[in-house]
Amino acid sequence: MINHYLNNSIKSYVSKWIVLLIDLITVSFAFILAYFILFNLTMNFDLEMLLVQLPIVVFISLCSFLIIGSYKGVVRHTGVRDVYNIFNAICLLSIITISLVVLNRKLNIIDGFTVPLTIIIIHSLLSFIGLTASRYVFKAIYSNLVLNTHNRVSKNVIIYGAGESGILTHIALSNNSKSRVKVVGYVDRDEQKIGKHINGVKVYSGDVLNESFLLKKDISEVIFSIQNIDHKKLRVLVESLVDYPVLVKIVPPVEDWINGELKMSQIKQIQIEDLLDRATINIQNSKISGELKDKVVIVTGGAGSIGSEIVRQICTYDYKSLIVIDQAESALYDLQQELKQNGFHNFVPIVGDIRDKNRMNTIFQEYKPNLVFHAAAYKHVPLMEYNSYEAIKINVAGTKVICDLSVRYNVDKFVFVSTDKAVNPTNVMGATKRIAEMYISCMQQQNKTKFITTRFGNVLGSNGSVIPLFKKQIEKGGPLTVTHKDVTRFFMTIPEASQLVLEAGSMGDGGEIFIFDMGESVKIFDLAKNMIKLSGLKYPEDIDIKVTGLRPGEKLYEELLANGENILPTYHKKIMISKVRELDYVTIRSTIDQLCVTNMFFNADTVKLMKEIVPEYISNNSDLCKLDNKSVGVEEKSITPSTVDALDS
Repeated sequence: MINHYLNNSIKSYVSKWIVLLIDLITVSFAFILAYFILFNLTMNFDLEMLLVQLPIVVFISLCSFLIIGSYKGVVRHTGVRDVYNIFNAICLLSIITISLVVLNRKLNIIDGFTVPLTIIIIHSLLSFIGLTASRYVFKAIYSNLVLNTHNRVSKNVIIYGAGESGILTHIALSNNSKSRVKVVGYVDRDEQKIGKHINGVKVYSGDVLNESFLLKKDISEVIFSIQNIDHKKLRVLVESLVDYPVLVKIVPPVEDWINGELKMSQIKQIQIEDLLDRATINIQNSKISGELKDKVVIVTGGAGSIGSEIVRQICTYDYKSLIVIDQAESALYDLQQELKQNGFHNFVPIVGDIRDKNRMNTIFQEYKPNLVFHAAAYKHVPLMEYNSYEAIKINVAGTKVICDLSVRYNVDKFVFVSTDKAVNPTNVMGATKRIAEMYISCMQQQNKTKFITTRFGNVLGSNGSVIPLFKKQIEKGGPLTVTHKDVTRFFMTIPEASQLVLEAGSMGDGGEIFIFDMGESVKIFDLAKNMIKLSGLKYPEDIDIKVTGLRPGEKLYEELLANGENILPTYHKKIMISKVRELDYVTIRSTIDQLCVTNMFFNADTVKLMKEIVPEYISNNSDLCKLDNKSVGVEEKSITPSTVDALDS
């Protein structure tokens, strides 16, 4: 009955005016009690004088509370800040009371208003204690009777990190009215903290995080709340826990907290991205702002994973106009709505195909861009292996169209988004990107436009990347599919990739290929196992991993430098410039022109021609491997699974 009443009456927050009324009643009672205490709990004082003084003290209290705003806090979430406000209000009350008593003694404005200093001191102490205690009593009643009735603890958690971030995490969990968790301890490696209690919770050493301890305490979650933790250290700690029946979560950086306050909803299950063996690369270069200021910018493939992030980052600068080109209508519309919602309006979304030279020419003629960021491309290796026509049409001919127009309309800088698959390519997609790099190098030799290339590995979370695929497979109950147990890849985040592209546009002088020091490559099989475990499941009991075999054109190991390439340092230790080998620019450009023309007629000799342009292009695990062993071309209408089979007959 009591629980039901409290639950119904406290579902909504108590009105601040009710809190104010209760505070005034508390202060009044404290003033009367102060007289009783001073006179040894007897009535040996002037009652009429008390009745004169009490309304005045209540009025002064009202003014003090209104000025300080001590009544505005949410009582059920009373904290240190609220106690501080009460203290300030009581101090103000005492100061005003003393001032009026002294003034009244000189001017004799109100008969009987001569409150003894002792009474004022006792009243202040009693009021402070009463106001503070009333709030914490209400908070305790609410927590113990109301919350526990419907939100009984369903899981125990332990917080890794007993520093300021860990304490704030505990507060966020405790203050959340919908929280169904109980913090049973902190874990910290600071010996001075181990064995002590913080907020009534014991601090344990890191050695206790074993299976027996977790089972004994019935711990369901371990929350990492350490700011600026080293990624390698975090990975070691997480991997020591993933075999246990607990979920591992992480608190975001302080700068991501909402209005400087941590919300329970921000405590997320740790992602595989958080375990990369390298710290996130942050680029802060004031030159970017100068390069984009009052400039007309074109971004091709602007609705894609990397292209859209480039657009988002450009939007934060003081550019003149931003032209976003993409053939994906729906994705472009979504980006348009997102930018508008975030207050960005100085951009022009254009549905267009970079292969359409006339259409692109019209756009360049109308807007006369100063900068071009070329991110449009086909990038899926297995698909492009059997669709070489489209790969060449977009990745080579499309790039050629945008390059030629950039020269024609005197674009200042052209920044190309390439891939590590262009290095010693083993597939059609990688070869087309390498040919595009080569064409850009040729254009740099003869024109004022500065042509710049960026080259990086796999991008986490991009369309078609392995991590979204694994997440979908886990949601469906598995199995996870890995092409080979020894496959490794370099990884970077979408913001990092986009920053590199913008940085290249600012610091490049033309002819460079910028690459990242991306740390150690990641074994995809290990990544799959960790993702299963981070999902709270067991490998292979709950979800297994199936090895499907290398896909057509797929490498075991990716590279960032081609044969014969060296690296040069830049101002940033994580960014380098690839010094490419010398090319016969006249011959290369002529052959690339021939490739684009040949491709227009669906001539399958294009793959053989690609291998001539890029001698290091040797197909791997593909039906196109036969072309590496033949000295003459093979007539075929197009490279498809059926036609490749026909080649064997």
